[in-house]
Amino acid sequence: MTAPQGARILIVDDEPQIRKLLKVTLQAHQFEIHECADGEEAVIQASIVHPDLIVLDLGLPGMSGMDVLQRIREWSQVPVIVLTAKDREEDKIAALDGGADDYVTKPFGMGELVARIRVALRHVAKTTDEPILRFGPLTIDLAQRQVNLDGSPVKLTPTEYEMLKVLATHAGKIITQRQLLQQVWGGHHHESDSHYLRVYVGHLRKKLQEDPMRPRFIQTEPGIGYRFLLQD
Repeated sequence: MTAPQGARILIVDDEPQIRKLLKVTLQAHQFEIHECADGEEAVIQASIVHPDLIVLDLGLPGMSGMDVLQRIREWSQVPVIVLTAKDREEDKIAALDGGADDYVTKPFGMGELVARIRVALRHVAKTTDEPILRFGPLTIDLAQRQVNLDGSPVKLTPTEYEMLKVLATHAGKIITQRQLLQQVWGGHHHESDSHYLRVYVGHLRKKLQEDPMRPRFIQTEPGIGYRFLLQD
């Protein structure tokens, strides 16, 4: 996680004046700014830029802000602060229930928004400390990107490591093929690429000395995806 100062922020708003105001002010606070004006582009930028935080307008042309939020939440937990003219309680509830982390209405105070951005980034920094994951004989040092099995290092390709990281950090939960493709390959994939998953999972299982018929770590959920098994 990037430190709050210098963090990447994606601004999604169809009003050029708002984007300019946010860009100038946030750059003055040493944030790295990316911007776009419509929902489709927002989803693409989120997958390419990997922002540390998104400031999202709800009233976008084409794909709505709520649809953008839903699409991004399918594969990312990046903090999202909604910045919108919609001030009805039901709009706020829908956005927060839909995955937004905060909700600010226009007109807004720039100082308050910057403070809310700092708070959101601090919360993420606290929850994304890179721990060492332990699953019986398997340890995954996320900070060092090292994997050990029975005390010996396991050499993984970058893609194999990213797949293992995604599965292990969601241990016990089903990760769908689509989620895995999005989190490992970002926006550069097609649904038809799912056969790559089978190939890479096969490689991972061999390196983890796993019998696919009696998996210790990676369980296939037929037609859905995979589950990293919690150890007793």
